[in-house]
Amino acid sequence: MSQKQLKEAFISNLNGTSLLEISAALSLPPLCLLCRGLLLVLYYLHHGKPVSSRKYSLLLDFLVLVSPLLFSCTVLSPIIFFIPVILAAFCAGIFSKIYSQRKREARVPFGQIVKEFQRACLDPECIPAITAFRVYINVLTSISILAVDFPQYPRRYAKAETYGTGAMDLGVGAFIFGNALVCPEVRHKAHTAQPRFSSVARQAFSVWPLLSLGVGRLLSVKSIEYHEHTSEYGVHWNFFFTLALVRLAASLLLAIFPKHKAWLVALAVAVLYQLLLSTTSLKMFILHGSDGRGSRLGFLDANREGLLSLFGYLAIYLASVQVGLWLLQRRSSVRGWLEALRGLALAVLALSVLLQLCQACTEPVSRRMANLSFCTWVLAHCLLLLGCFVLTDLTLVFTKLLVKGSSVPCCWKVVQPPDSRKKQGMEAVPVGRQDKLSQLCLISAINKNQLLFFLLANVMTGAVNILIDTIHSKAAFTLCILHLYMFFNCLIMYILHARNTVLKFW
Repeated sequence: MSQKQLKEAFISNLNGTSLLEISAALSLPPLCLLCRGLLLVLYYLHHGKPVSSRKYSLLLDFLVLVSPLLFSCTVLSPIIFFIPVILAAFCAGIFSKIYSQRKREARVPFGQIVKEFQRACLDPECIPAITAFRVYINVLTSISILAVDFPQYPRRYAKAETYGTGAMDLGVGAFIFGNALVCPEVRHKAHTAQPRFSSVARQAFSVWPLLSLGVGRLLSVKSIEYHEHTSEYGVHWNFFFTLALVRLAASLLLAIFPKHKAWLVALAVAVLYQLLLSTTSLKMFILHGSDGRGSRLGFLDANREGLLSLFGYLAIYLASVQVGLWLLQRRSSVRGWLEALRGLALAVLALSVLLQLCQACTEPVSRRMANLSFCTWVLAHCLLLLGCFVLTDLTLVFTKLLVKGSSVPCCWKVVQPPDSRKKQGMEAVPVGRQDKLSQLCLISAINKNQLLFFLLANVMTGAVNILIDTIHSKAAFTLCILHLYMFFNCLIMYILHARNTVLKFW
């Protein structure tokens, strides 16, 4: 076989991994974020000032926030269940050291600290967990799209062919989920006086970069005969087209139906699509083409996976809009967010039960069709990850109360209770306000230019695959390439952030 055929075979006909293994892997990003925060608080405790060096700040962020993920999805994947335990134990050790080494005058009874923590008022202008979620989905996606071409990346983490739950299958749905959390319908929910279809017009203008990137990827892949997994989206389709059309369709539906009922619209779309899959020949068409032998004749037949899976991704997007609206309800205190955390836990439990019922009564999870089981699985695990980030932020808030004056980038700021005038009409905003912190932060840097980060990752992935025989690479070489690839991408984002540059012109 040619090199192109070898690489296509390397990423085809896979079956995914277990839900338990993916859940274990999802605990790593919040634990990395918690570890970074605790290390910064410990540094402040010893030196009386935050880390001021930009290069040391970048190095710390990369080594703690990114590097563990690279190791976990390659050489350390056989012990993936032990890595969260090791990280959690390390975080517990740092916290214990912080608690025992506080200044004598700052030492108060533990019960009093807990009461002060519950009464603490948080900055209502940002929700760091949403920013961390979106950035980490981007980071994990960027790692996976290159790592999957190396033999050290377990085949069970790659996208499943027809049925199965691979880590990369979840990444596609999570990308849709993260985009919906900060869509215009969520961010501008307070502006009720806007024209009914104004959001549709805004989305129609804002998606043109995605359509342009989709066309650019299509032309470049075909022109250089780059390896591609045809059954993923089809012959001409790609994820950029999916994201653009889902955003447009969702804006149109949310202009017709009330936004606070988005979950009902999502449920209706997902259930109706599943009924069509179960009761008609639609499933056979998606899996085997119009002639039953995998034909790719005509535009619809050639791109049937990408076009018809739009219904499932649309359901995920609409449900995520409802999550975003719920998260942005005013919660200015720790107590309010603890209640929200309980709500997230109940939602994850309910969706997990629903997932088991869907798989038993309909069919297993299929990213290729984006069926009801896939939608339920994506929502359950995205809410689980989001809840873990909220728990991480609250833990760091508690730690900062132990060490007065310490600060952690991209973490809630404890503020004085707002006066009565500010209480009225104020809502949280998920992104754009965290940069008040003087410290530079890799999370903030990537958040400022997320589309550029994703685009650079795709370009560099293509370059590496053209220049290197990835399939036959040794472990040490693979780790070096992956670290250089991610560090270069992060460095560009960090430099742009340091110069306060946002490369967005639409």
